[in-house]
Amino acid sequence: MASVKPEHQDSRSNTTTVAGLDIEEKTPTEVIVDWDGPDDPLNPKNWSRKKKWAATLVVSSFTLISPVSSSMIAPASAQVARQFGITSDVVVALITSIFVLAYAVGPLVLGPLSELFGRNRIIQGSNLWFLAWNLGCGFAQNTGQLLAFRFLAGLGGSAPLATGAGVLGDIWDAEERGQAIAIYSLAPLLGPVVGPLCGAFISQRSTWRWVFWSITIVDVAVQILGVFYLRESYAPYILEQKAKKIRKSMDVEKGPLPNVRSKFASEERTWKNIMKTALTRPFSLFIHEPIVQLLGIYMAFIYGVFYLFLTSMPLMFQGTYGESVGISGLHYLALGVGVSGASQINARVLDRVYKHFKEKNGGAGQPEYRLPSMVPGTLFLPIGLFITGWSVQAHVHWIVPDIGIAFIGAGVILNFQSIQVYVVDAFTLYAASALAAVSFLRSICGFGFPLFAEQMYRKLGYGKGDTILAVVAIAIGCPSPWLFWKYGKQIRMRSKYAGRANAQ
Repeated sequence: MASVKPEHQDSRSNTTTVAGLDIEEKTPTEVIVDWDGPDDPLNPKNWSRKKKWAATLVVSSFTLISPVSSSMIAPASAQVARQFGITSDVVVALITSIFVLAYAVGPLVLGPLSELFGRNRIIQGSNLWFLAWNLGCGFAQNTGQLLAFRFLAGLGGSAPLATGAGVLGDIWDAEERGQAIAIYSLAPLLGPVVGPLCGAFISQRSTWRWVFWSITIVDVAVQILGVFYLRESYAPYILEQKAKKIRKSMDVEKGPLPNVRSKFASEERTWKNIMKTALTRPFSLFIHEPIVQLLGIYMAFIYGVFYLFLTSMPLMFQGTYGESVGISGLHYLALGVGVSGASQINARVLDRVYKHFKEKNGGAGQPEYRLPSMVPGTLFLPIGLFITGWSVQAHVHWIVPDIGIAFIGAGVILNFQSIQVYVVDAFTLYAASALAAVSFLRSICGFGFPLFAEQMYRKLGYGKGDTILAVVAIAIGCPSPWLFWKYGKQIRMRSKYAGRANAQ
């Protein structure tokens, strides 16, 4: 056995904290495995910037490809309906939105499991599951098969949405995290914009089956990038593997062995408790954490509005303006301009604003310093709804509703990015579980809103329908950043998970 050097020993408890793999022959009763100093290259926070950005871009690519698939079939849903003889508007909308329903279920399990078994294997394994079932969608022979395959593909596709922000929280310090998460959080909203734009032209020039097959081809390329550039980033899992290596290196013939565990480990890490934790922690966070509840409700509404527009834009421009499938798909560019433009500006502003308020606070950062960009977002969303609804109702030139749609995209992404990075900052170690709790209600609304879109616009018209949505956006959204700015810290101080996460 190699020579063993305890880094620190507590004489009262006979416990040693060890960074390396060497332990002296007079072993303590317990060994706590920690990083090998503040510059330990094994610590993801010490990765090079090149490696961090490679991981960020790969995770963002995984997070982009799934939402592209979620909405790419929307322009071709009428083609699917004709082939399978579907006459119900709800079932036609379900072809698109059932994928998003899986987003509500998958993160509840995959997010916490990534905190127990590592981010990397969950992300890459789930993507292989998504790839297989998305390929199967292209071979579906009836409505039931297509809906089932879409749901199963969505389960796998939900993994990067559940764990991606957690990866960024693992590798980036708070002062650098904003820009990385701004780029990452663009993917779930830019993907559903790119998807219908591509899907419209693919279905018009080929068949709806190639909508799924083309996504599968691109996803294979993303999977290959993940194999080469994505490494494990979750600190408790990395230290647990380090502890296992130490245990294997010990000589059982030299007498009783110490209890070797990582500094994050507990005596409750049995399989039973692991599964219990994985399945209950997101619900516990949602039930007991006001931060998760309030932000989850608002994010659910804006995500529902976003998917409502994704599925109703063909109805607007093909029905009201009489455009072809391919030309109507070009209007998704307006949504993309709003989403990507606001995202790029916010990516440059988030960290600067955070650093500014941190310096004013004597060098102490707070998650509330992520909230200022929510203010314009809460205004852009209702403004865009008013412009879009009444301009389509009045049948004015198509550029006017496109301007409104761009405002909607900007409002959605500004709120989305601020909420994402706020939750990661507040629940760093438990970010995946916290985001799973937030995304559960969000995905339910993303699934449900498109189902009533066509009936709402038929009965109320575009003007009144979007006005109702705008009023709700004002009532829920506008007070949110001010309330969290004033009371957010008080709420966090009473939080069990936010306190523990930041303590670590």
